[in-house]
Amino acid sequence: MKVLLLDKNHPLITEQLLAKNFVLEEDFSSSYDEVCDKIEQYDGVIIRSRIPLDKNFLEKGKNLKFIARVGAGMENIDIPAAGKLGIQLINSPEGNRDSVAEHVVGMLLVLMNRLFIASQEVKNGIWKREENRGDELLGKTVGLIGYGNMGKATAKRLSGFGCKVIFHDILPGLSDEFAQQVSLEELKQLAEIVSLHIPLTSDTRYLVDETFISEMKNDFYFVNTARGKNVETKSLVDGLKSGKIKGACLDVLEYEKSSFEHLETENEDLKYLLDSEKVIVTPHIAGWTHQSKEKLAQFIVDKITASYC
Repeated sequence: MKVLLLDKNHPLITEQLLAKNFVLEEDFSSSYDEVCDKIEQYDGVIIRSRIPLDKNFLEKGKNLKFIARVGAGMENIDIPAAGKLGIQLINSPEGNRDSVAEHVVGMLLVLMNRLFIASQEVKNGIWKREENRGDELLGKTVGLIGYGNMGKATAKRLSGFGCKVIFHDILPGLSDEFAQQVSLEELKQLAEIVSLHIPLTSDTRYLVDETFISEMKNDFYFVNTARGKNVETKSLVDGLKSGKIKGACLDVLEYEKSSFEHLETENEDLKYLLDSEKVIVTPHIAGWTHQSKEKLAQFIVDKITASYC
């Protein structure tokens, strides 16, 4: 099989697929149109997020048998069109579930214990104890929205901190030893921390908006390691200003470029988030550890070879 690699990934993908007699071509720089012009030559494509694989792209790939996304999110692929064309879609959310879960816990600990603020103050000769009194995770009710690979790994970690973990998911019957499934309405009644672990779809775009925030019974901490456009930033900022949202941990932002390479918009809401002591912001790296890079690639290779060797 002839496979086109459109993004740089761990070298084990190339090494192991070549060993299985796949024919590979790397193209990390061609534009969307340039790739469209030659895609019919290939049986498979391995991507991250650089180029959107829309209906036009897929129809030009007349010989495509699979698309492999090294990662979890599939929003840059026209999934219905791929299904109609009989193209298998492969991803590897198992590969970075642990890094995402650890990132969630890490951000919460930094935010709730004012670790970054206190450290910077001491380094600048400022010694404040009462002002930097922390808030414990122990005993908090954490509401996860989405209970796939990321949600389950996060629940496992937080249950070890003595949190009561509940979750909402569109699929039924997912409760386990780490978390109990509830309705979204019940989650809004009980949760003191809310963390998103959902894909970006028409149903989840701006799921967290003014209405969502106003329906939360408790003032709460908010975590987003999913997708930036799951959250309406203006409503998030308003919630932070009012105190309804006690603090936010954001690894993703509404204003990211679709390839996640950088921010493409700057405005007053974004400026507030970046300036606020109540907000921790990281550059879309929750699933971006040395270990996850290898695991993401290995899961992709294993799935491709299971189907095509």
